[in-house]
Amino acid sequence: MAKNLANWNPEDEAFWASEGKGIATRNLWISIPCLLCGFAVWLYWGIITVQMINLGFPFSQAELFTLAAIAGLTGATLRIPSSFFIRIAGGRNTIFLTTALLIIPAAGTGILLQDANTPLWQFQAMALLSGIGGGNFASSMSNISFFYPKRVQGYSLGMNAGLGNFGVTTMQILVPLVMTAGIFGGEALVLQNTSGTLIGKIPAGTETFIHNAGYIWVAILIPLVIAAWFGMNNITAEHVTPGLGSAPAAFVKILGMLLIGFVFATLGLWLMLPASAGGSGLQLSKWIVLPLVIAATVFALRLIPGTIGRNLAQQYKIFSNKHTWAMTVIYTMTFGSFIGYAAAFGLSIKVVFGFQHILVDGVMTHTTANANGPSALMFAWTGPFIGALIRPIGGMISDKIGGAKVTQIISVVMVVCALGVAYFMKQAYASPTPEDHFVPFLILFLILFAATGIGNGSTFRTIAVVFDKVQAGPVLGWTSAVAAYGAFIIPQVFGEQIKATTPEFALYGFAAFYGVCIVINWWFYLRPNAYVKNP
Repeated sequence: MAKNLANWNPEDEAFWASEGKGIATRNLWISIPCLLCGFAVWLYWGIITVQMINLGFPFSQAELFTLAAIAGLTGATLRIPSSFFIRIAGGRNTIFLTTALLIIPAAGTGILLQDANTPLWQFQAMALLSGIGGGNFASSMSNISFFYPKRVQGYSLGMNAGLGNFGVTTMQILVPLVMTAGIFGGEALVLQNTSGTLIGKIPAGTETFIHNAGYIWVAILIPLVIAAWFGMNNITAEHVTPGLGSAPAAFVKILGMLLIGFVFATLGLWLMLPASAGGSGLQLSKWIVLPLVIAATVFALRLIPGTIGRNLAQQYKIFSNKHTWAMTVIYTMTFGSFIGYAAAFGLSIKVVFGFQHILVDGVMTHTTANANGPSALMFAWTGPFIGALIRPIGGMISDKIGGAKVTQIISVVMVVCALGVAYFMKQAYASPTPEDHFVPFLILFLILFAATGIGNGSTFRTIAVVFDKVQAGPVLGWTSAVAAYGAFIIPQVFGEQIKATTPEFALYGFAAFYGVCIVINWWFYLRPNAYVKNP
């Protein structure tokens, strides 16, 4: 079992060269696959729901969009407590437990998918629990930030986030493939519509083992949990996790704080969802409920008595720093867009290009299957793949020329691409042959994904430079928590606008938000006399 590190100073070049780099590298390369599985379990609903449509599960498109949205909101909310785990419970303890917890929703999802008559609320419960994987990003990034010196923070955090985000791509490739064979036993379901994988289309009538979408992650997670326990370290130095107690005590702290996140995420979902989807029926606006969920979670955590409360009081000092709020908005532009688009990309392709949009008695209809439409499962992985792959490159470029400059350039690119995607989405959703507009839609969306990845790497660099070593970890966690609400907001907005037959409006709104981020980034970090010049 790896030992606790009582002395840790990666800024000391002699220490770094002699032993620090080797320890940091080992922790990074165990952290990455654990985070990868977290993203996979969190976001696999975007692929599972496409296949549920193809298999004829008795749910509407709007109901299926709620599964990705539920996982998105829960994962984002759980990032709030997760932002503060490392200084309270230690890095190894946190990564071990939170990775092990992913086995619960993965196994549960596999069990439920074996029966097409499973009630919606049971899938929603698994989507809620899969949010644990989304929360893991905040604690993972905070943990790795303590292991590396500032001069390579863009690279190290970009590697952890970028390769960790490959969980989205890995899932989008692996899940359709494992559905084709009975590797975990169980009864197959039969496709009612054409499906697909990376290697081609699968015709209707084919047997499909959709439950493998959950079970495959159980098989991968078990060895990773063992590796995390025996191969990672807690840093017990004063600036990281001072006064760390026993592992069981740390686990109790983590579980209690996660429970607070679950409570407020569930309450927020109940207020927003329609009664038909298990909600209150009030359907309060997400723009009202989400700030309340965030504020309530932060406030409730602060009320925890004893050492946890005192520790959080120290970490909450980040909220008095204006740069925390500026970087929260900017980080939401990059990572929030990446994770939200990743959650909605596959289902959007299915809904917009998988159906013909034709006039029937003067009314535009969107329910006729399009035999020439692209397979969503063949293309859903491409955007997240590019966005994750390019993230470390964004960090390395920013280490050389400055994070804010890179962020400004990609922000402009995101505005242009979002407007372009909106145009071709509008054309497709009004056409009996939407596939005619798929190629330019796909190209612009892939450029948009690439820009989010580069910008995500550049924001890591900015945060590492602007904040000191005590605040940088919690700020990374907090900004990622707020940004992760993109995994809820973007699928919800797409679902709402598709229901209103105006999907392009979603992209118009996102483009406007990117414009606001351009102004904020310029004001804080690029204008003459900026607070911190091009960090």
